[in-house]
Amino acid sequence: MSLEDLLVDNKKHTISMRLNNTDRSNVQSLAKRLYVKESEIYRLAINFLLNRTHKLHDIGYAGSDLLPVFIELKAEMNVSFSFNKQQLSRIINSRNVDPDKVVDMFDIELLTQSNDKLHQFLLNNPDTLIFEDPDIKTWINNYLYDKYLWDQV
Repeated sequence: MSLEDLLVDNKKHTISMRLNNTDRSNVQSLAKRLYVKESEIYRLAINFLLNRTHKLHDIGYAGSDLLPVFIELKAEMNVSFSFNKQQLSRIINSRNVDPDKVVDMFDIELLTQSNDKLHQFLLNNPDTLIFEDPDIKTWINNYLYDKYLWDQV
């Protein structure tokens, strides 16, 4: 069955995934607390992620258009995927990105850093210092939004 057939097909499909005991226990606990089936928690999680990453599904988005996704999900993506700067650059700056929307490698590297290293990266770049904030997430968000996304806010 092709991807196109799957998209047209409205049937539900069974999938299999591996979870550690802690994650499974947390899902079960959440389902009990919300009085719903465990499968509904999984569907919610998948729909939540797909909605948050919708720009990655659309080939019309590239370069700085994709930054909000990676800014919002930075911590989660770093833990789950461990992207390095080359991988993230390929994802963000691929697909014949408009030269005005190319994201600098330094800024991509910011998205791959843990908060410990991120603080040092931001302190060492004069362009980021004007956005300094005690909250590291606010600092990086203000810097990247000002540099790339000021007209999209």
